[in-house]
Amino acid sequence: MILKRHDVALGFGLLPLTHHSFFQPCHCNQKGKETSSDAFKSNKPLMVIHHLEDCQYSQALKKVFAQDKEIQEMAQNNFIMLNLMHETTDKNLSPDGQYVPRIMFVDPSLTVRADLTGRYSNRLYTYEPQDLPVLIANMKKALKLIQSEL
Repeated sequence: MILKRHDVALGFGLLPLTHHSFFQPCHCNQKGKETSSDAFKSNKPLMVIHHLEDCQYSQALKKVFAQDKEIQEMAQNNFIMLNLMHETTDKNLSPDGQYVPRIMFVDPSLTVRADLTGRYSNRLYTYEPQDLPVLIANMKKALKLIQSEL
């Protein structure tokens, strides 16, 4: 799945990356707010987390995500994190439906990595609390792919 540069600029290029307990953004522009268009300049993979505050599944994943030191370290040091708490109309960010939580990896070439998915065939990008080993493995794969493809 390719994210076209035009789609990224219109779809989420101007959205601020928000601070949230899922993660802490790594880079800021002059006004102290990071935008996803700034993120692509860093040559780090983008990790897009779609979730809702009032969703029990999102909250359960958020809790284990925040407690895992390995995930927190990778998220803070190796990824640009985009926190989406509202559904997007960009079909590239919901290739198999609009459900939460879902986590997608986007590389600096603006490609949604269809090869980095969770374990469910009917919701490719969802992760449940017990799926942290799969998420960690996918985060490590995303980092290796970036190094080998740049």
